[in-house]
Amino acid sequence: MDLKILVGLSGMVILVSSWIPQTWETIKTKTCSLNINFIILYTISSFLLTIYSLLIHDMVFTVLNLLAFIQSGVNLFVKLWYKS
Repeated sequence: MDLKILVGLSGMVILVSSWIPQTWETIKTKTCSLNINFIILYTISSFLLTIYSLLIHDMVFTVLNLLAFIQSGVNLFVKLWYKS
């Protein structure tokens, strides 16, 4: 495997893993303590970066931003749906 890909995948796994505890807590408790403005901006930016990564054909950043979008989207959904 190419060293660049290995470094990119490693960074992706570590960065996405940092969201897992927050997302799991949000799902479990149905509350989200994150600031709503942060969640909205993060969700939108992750979505846009996913599109950009697709356009430039960068698989590592496509997957990274898609997973970040999904995880922040879960937090946003809970924040808005359960009014937490």
